[in-house]
Amino acid sequence: MERLTSTQMIPDAFQGARDDVTVQLAIIWDQIKAPLIVPLLRIAVAICLIMSLMLFIERVYMGVVIMLVKLFGRKPDRRYRWEAMKDDVEVGNSTYPMVLVQIPMYNEREVYQLSIGAACGLSWPSDRVIIQVLDDSTDPTIKDMVEVECQRWASKGINIKYEVRDNRNGYKSGALKEGMKRSYVKSCDYVAIFDADFQPEPDFLRRTIPFLVHNPELALVQTRWKFGNLALITTFISPTLIWLSLLLI
Repeated sequence: MERLTSTQMIPDAFQGARDDVTVQLAIIWDQIKAPLIVPLLRIAVAICLIMSLMLFIERVYMGVVIMLVKLFGRKPDRRYRWEAMKDDVEVGNSTYPMVLVQIPMYNEREVYQLSIGAACGLSWPSDRVIIQVLDDSTDPTIKDMVEVECQRWASKGINIKYEVRDNRNGYKSGALKEGMKRSYVKSCDYVAIFDADFQPEPDFLRRTIPFLVHNPELALVQTRWKFGNLALITTFISPTLIWLSLLLI
């Protein structure tokens, strides 16, 4: 038998790697794993630990604040004057402030009926409230459905306005600003802004408006915040352009 040299008996690993893409990738991975990947993972772990610590501190802080408020804080109805709105037989509903309810929408297929229905169901004299649906939908089908829904409530005697515009400048904030330019807004004392997926309780205005009516120095009223999957914000605006935000907590 012909004797093999030592060079022939020992395989050349790098030469074989060039013939096999998989082996090449394995070799490259072994070479960069320790000097590159491990430090990056350590940095990521450190960042996660720092963020977890920050969240823990925030929760402890909020817990302390909530406990102090519950122990020493005064309830709004004790700090501020609150009286229920009363009907007057002689002057009728004129004692109630005129309220404009704005609902900005953008392709709200799932919630448009619920939000419009909840706004139209507010327990407030029908002649002292205007529902303004500001539709920026780009889907023609959804836009038609929202308009039909507004027409359905209008046929029931609800003072509801369906407003659209030819652009989306400023997105929902721009729609709200555009809605304030309508002539009928000038007759309103307050403007309630509900997000498209917000469903206020029927007595929402009766519980919140008196704080603003009887305490003209107030610019903010905080009430309970209920939501499903999204954060919901309610804002009140006075006709003097002072934004009175109601964050539902």
